[in-house]
Amino acid sequence: MPSPADSSFLPLDGVRVLSLALNLPGPAALLRCRTMGATCLKLEPPGGDPMGLYNRPAYTALHEGVEIRTVDLKTEAGQQQLHAELASTDVLLTSFRPSALRKLGLDWPALQARHPALSQVAIVGAPGERAEEPGHDLTYLAESGLVTGTELPPTLYADMGGALLASEAVLKAMLQQTRQRGGVYLEVALNASADWLALPRTWGLTKPEGAVGGAHAGYRVYPCADGRVAVAALEPHFAARLCEVAGVTPPDMMAPATHAALATWLATRTRTELEAMGRERDVPLLTLAG
Repeated sequence: MPSPADSSFLPLDGVRVLSLALNLPGPAALLRCRTMGATCLKLEPPGGDPMGLYNRPAYTALHEGVEIRTVDLKTEAGQQQLHAELASTDVLLTSFRPSALRKLGLDWPALQARHPALSQVAIVGAPGERAEEPGHDLTYLAESGLVTGTELPPTLYADMGGALLASEAVLKAMLQQTRQRGGVYLEVALNASADWLALPRTWGLTKPEGAVGGAHAGYRVYPCADGRVAVAALEPHFAARLCEVAGVTPPDMMAPATHAALATWLATRTRTELEAMGRERDVPLLTLAG
């Protein structure tokens, strides 16, 4: 049997997904469905997807292998085109607020009545009654405790995490259809994806006093002679090797003295020297430009 890592294993082969979702989470979820073998169609409004306007390379990458058509769902002709496609679609992917779906006649009761075999994966900002609230990746991360200063996070964690949950929901919908007749409705909330990603911080792991939040001397980013080095010597055997080569004994990785000694030693080594040491001593690290 092929393993899940085998590129020939396509769990959504033969599944047809139609997306109305714009910006990042929906297209990213659709891309994942496409890589799992789904046939993907996206209907865009006459103005296009905003992603195509503010970052064309990202838009192009997200829609690789996806058929795109322009359809105005606010017109009778557009509605006819949509429902003609839905008649042969397995999963509809949306990212509208519930009120907008109702205006378009695409709320779940209306869809289920017209297309009983269709499933819907609805991406929303927050679940239930909060689905009408405005929000974006930044507000969901802030709500989950993942915005700790005034700098923006380095990536769109809630959006990309939501895309993972949405593609997982497509798989769930198809699995459910093998167990019972008829489609299912699954809601994916972006703030829930942020909450999931925030769990290590909630547990204290990534807070300053946590082992992977800076308290462990073997799990930090240090300056080196010509840049920086990300050291991930968390397990005792890795930490022991790092301390041995740095001449730090005993290796009490939570002690301020160990932090200071490692920082001093690393600051005198070049990136080339540190990469070589990591390979020779089997210490997990990666050097970075300054």
